[in-house]
Amino acid sequence: MTQLDIVGICGSLRAGSINRLALQLIGQSMPEQMSLDLIDMREIPMFDGDLLAQGLPASVVALRERIRKADAVVIATPEYNYSIPGMLKNALDWVSRGDDQPFNYKPVAILSASPGPVGGARVQYDLRKVLLFMNAQVLAKPEVFIGGAVGKFAEDGSCRDEVTKKFANDQMTAFHHWIGAVKRMTSTN
Repeated sequence: MTQLDIVGICGSLRAGSINRLALQLIGQSMPEQMSLDLIDMREIPMFDGDLLAQGLPASVVALRERIRKADAVVIATPEYNYSIPGMLKNALDWVSRGDDQPFNYKPVAILSASPGPVGGARVQYDLRKVLLFMNAQVLAKPEVFIGGAVGKFAEDGSCRDEVTKKFANDQMTAFHHWIGAVKRMTSTN
C-alpha cells in the first residue's frame, strides 16, 4: 500500500490540549505507511445561513478540500457538557454543506481524552451520530477513551502510560486495515 495521508482534527483549540497530545501520540503510533497532518480550524467562522448564501468562506473551502484529498481522518476531542465541543460541531456543520460531501465514504477514527474517569465516552456517541449522517465510515473498534489523561502525558507532551500507548497502537493498526477495507469496498461501486 502506498503512503496514506491522514488528516488529524482536534476538538480543542487550546495549544496545551490533552486531545492534541493524544493526536500526537496517534501520529507516533501509526504504521510507517501512514502520516498524520494536524489541521488548524481557528479560521472557520461560526455557521451562519446568511454567510452560506454568499458562498462557502475560503477557510471552509480549504478544510473541505483537505478532508477530501486525505485518505482518512482521525478526530481527537474532549467532551464538553456531555457532548461535542461547539468549535468541532461548527466545523462539521460547515463541511457537511453542499452535494459534494468530503466525508462521504471517508474512513474516520475517533478518540477522546479527558481528566475525568470515562475519558470522553459520551462525546464519541454523539460524534458517531453526526459522522453517520455525513456517510463517513467510522472505525467501530477498538475504541480509545483516555480517562485520567492529564497524568498520562509528561510535560514534554510524550505519553508515559504504557496502556494508553498500546490502545493507540492497536487503534492505528486496526485503522490501517480499515482504510484498506473501505477503499476496496468503494472501488467496486
